[in-house]
This record gives sequence, structure tokens and C-alpha cells, in this order.
Amino acid sequence: MKLILKKIAMKYKIITLIVLFMSSLSFAQNTDAFFTSSDAFFKEYVKGGRVNYKAIKNNPAELERILASTNGITVDKSDANTYQAFWVNIYNLSVIKGIIKKYPVKSPLDIKGFFDKTKHAVGGKKITLNDIEHKLLRGQFNDARFHFVLVCAGLGCPPIISEAYLPSTLDKQLDRQTRIALNSDSFIKVNARKKRVQLSEIMKWYKEDFTQNGNEIDFINKYREEKIAEKSKISYYPYNWNLNKTN
Repeated sequence: MKLILKKIAMKYKIITLIVLFMSSLSFAQNTDAFFTSSDAFFKEYVKGGRVNYKAIKNNPAELERILASTNGITVDKSDANTYQAFWVNIYNLSVIKGIIKKYPVKSPLDIKGFFDKTKHAVGGKKITLNDIEHKLLRGQFNDARFHFVLVCAGLGCPPIISEAYLPSTLDKQLDRQTRIALNSDSFIKVNARKKRVQLSEIMKWYKEDFTQNGNEIDFINKYREEKIAEKSKISYYPYNWNLNKTN
């Protein structure tokens, strides 16, 4: 009897292992397909930090398919790189979807509730863009670099890239985009002679993210090649909400 019970237990153990293996294989296939499709989409429709909304509006099927596919994927935050890359891509794709639903528009702010009211059925949830940014990303991970990869469709935002964020390259991509923004004269305006610096309003709105280990200049100088004088006077220039569309 004991031998029979041992055989049954072993059988169930093997079955459980097979189910877990198949589930993990299916998860990997689903996430890989999402990242591959997203990468191809961004390469097709993003050029020079701008989006070809008109072309997507004329052929929205692929964008709809990619976003719909995310509802069959559950990513746990314990797998931090996959989780973050997944939701950063979803955010940027959902912004594009929100724009093309009302396109042509001059600014995302022309669409009522664009960030805080409109809900997107993505990742098995019905959530707003603000939920993705503030609850799923900023609320879970202490990384100010998110501000340089989450693109709000305004020209004041750091530029959207023509590739997907991938788990295997995420840290390098976050670092690269942060460096690009903080070394750009269009994002950081420095008057070295007068020791004055004008920063994007992003750094005013989310000041607490940039001042965890010093002040804003300390954060900027961590990534900037031409360092800013520590005692520079800081001000903030108005955010450009004009749409980041291709010309």
C-alpha cells in the first residue's frame, strides 16, 4: 500500500512539474512575442523621437493587437526587469492609442481625462496612464530614470525611441535615455557665465524623485558630461505640450 501511495505521489509530482514547466514556457513565449511585436511597431512608426500618428490612425490593427495581447500576460514585480520593460512599453503604446483615437489633435491636453480618467484594458487590468506611471512603476520602484522613458506625447517630454524596452537591455536603455536628456540643450538650459540653469518642469513636478540623494544638480551631474556648477541658480521653463508628431 505504501509503495502504491509513493508511486501516486511521484506521479502527481511529475505532473505538477510538467504543468509548471509548460506554464513558464507559455509565459516566456507570450512575453517574447509582446516585446518582439512592440519593437517592430516602434521601429515602423517612430522616427527621430516623433511618432507617425497619421499612419497609425490609417492602420491601427497592429497596435490594437499588441495591446490586446497583453491581457493574456501576468508579470510579477519580483522579475523586475521584465515587469518594468513590460509596463514602460504598455505606457508608451497606450499613449499612442489614446492620441490616434482623437487624431488629429494638437496636444494630449486637448483630450479630456487623457492621463487620469481614460482607462485602458491592458496587462489584465483596466487602468489609466497615471496608474501605470505612479502606481505600477514609480510606486513600486525607486528609479527617477522612468521620467526619461515614459513619453507623454508632448514635445517637452524626452524623446520616444524607435525600439522597445527589453528586459535584457532595460538598465542600459534607462541609463542611455537619461544621459541623452540631461546632456541635451533643449532639456537642460545652462548659462554657465551667470551660473543659472533652467530645468524641465518634469524636475519640478517630481522633485522628490530627483532629490533623494542630494539636489537636482547632483542628480543631473551624475549623468551629464559638462557638469553644472553646484551653486547655480535653478529655475524651470514652461513645458511644451505640443504633439510629438512626425513632420
